[in-house]
Amino acid sequence: MSLLKRLEKNKTEDTSLDVSLPTRTPDQETKVQITTPKKDPYQSLKNSLHQKVISELALDFSTDSNNENNAQKISSLVSKLIDGEQLPRQEKQRIISEIVDEAIGFGPITPLLNNPEISEVMVNGPNQVYIERQGKLEKTDICFRDDSHVLHIIEKIVSPIGRRIDESMPMVDARLPDGSRVNAIIAPLSLSGPTITIRKFSKEPLKIEDLVSYGTLTESMAKLIENCVKAKLNIVVSGGTGSGKTTTLNVLSSFISPEDRIITIEDAAELQLNQEHVITLESRPANLEGKGSISIRNLVKNALRMRPDRIIVGEVRSGEALDMLQAMNTGHDGSLTTGHANSPRDMLSRLETMVLMAGMDLPIRAIREQISSAIDLIIQQSRQRDGTRKITHITEISGMEGDIITLQDIFTYRQKTISKSGVITGEFSYTGIRPQIHSRFEDAGINVDNLYL
Repeated sequence: MSLLKRLEKNKTEDTSLDVSLPTRTPDQETKVQITTPKKDPYQSLKNSLHQKVISELALDFSTDSNNENNAQKISSLVSKLIDGEQLPRQEKQRIISEIVDEAIGFGPITPLLNNPEISEVMVNGPNQVYIERQGKLEKTDICFRDDSHVLHIIEKIVSPIGRRIDESMPMVDARLPDGSRVNAIIAPLSLSGPTITIRKFSKEPLKIEDLVSYGTLTESMAKLIENCVKAKLNIVVSGGTGSGKTTTLNVLSSFISPEDRIITIEDAAELQLNQEHVITLESRPANLEGKGSISIRNLVKNALRMRPDRIIVGEVRSGEALDMLQAMNTGHDGSLTTGHANSPRDMLSRLETMVLMAGMDLPIRAIREQISSAIDLIIQQSRQRDGTRKITHITEISGMEGDIITLQDIFTYRQKTISKSGVITGEFSYTGIRPQIHSRFEDAGINVDNLYL
């Protein structure tokens, strides 16, 4: 029995519990305000219209390339069906739009996904939908009918890519057809109802010029990063959640030569590479029997047998870090990846922990030697309190002194002031130290004159 059917069955069953709560004195009473969504007076009409659209048009209501044609067919049919209804013109248009979104889109959140100004959509159960716009969170007035409605949208997202979500596997990572990243989690893990988090990506991948214009970095920093990719340095983009790591990784990949064979490895494919010779690999969760899972680590090992010029791992989280380091140390220069950390030094500590998670009983010094010889550059990215993203450090790994990996900052960003409205101003600065990676630039025939001006 599917999860949706079980939910419908539960509605008809008596699930009341006899729970004795301790009595409270009047001064201990706490008023709990429960907000309920506004009831749509046209909900029954929309449900009826939706069923008629499904039966009369017999469309495949998964998101596909014929959406534009399907939208026109649905609009025409719904217009005819409600032609005799005594409804205001504006309400008719709203109903038509919602039926189209429900049939071939992703329900109530479809307009949010189509809005280029919105970067993230967060559904916290049926009655609460938030968005991120220009780095700020905003609550919308959008609601779903109930938990089943949110579950229906989740299944509509995950089914086309072969993922599943139910009580035995109540959380899933997926992607939308445009590459936007989706995470969903349901009961019994989520107590506030089915939850969806969608990280949107622009239809046109951002370029380095866009990051410069947004104030994420300076032109000198951009030129240095471009040269590092062209010189085939191994680079880790580090930062917190929502700091823009994947966007920066996309920008870095744009500097890779079209002659290189690139293999990308991700949990949910979201990188947008413009090169022609790209092989995209995606991990796979276990099936209903708990078998058949393919991890990022399995894919990294397999990628080494595929004659890659560049390996790009969307994010290292666990034991795959060891395989990634070994790949970087065995001739696969120019590899790129991201990781969660608050500083370049913290990223090194995280890598040590991830290598130990691979189950190899290695001494710490041996792990640090692997890291120092494998990784050339760490790009640290941060999301500021005003919602802007900044590259706060471009740091090279210069070797080891004793048991400690030595780091050298090339560029840094320092916050200077914050206005009453919350706008942060800061300054990027070049440390003035000539990095060791210049020798790699010279070997690649890259001119380093006036690089930091």
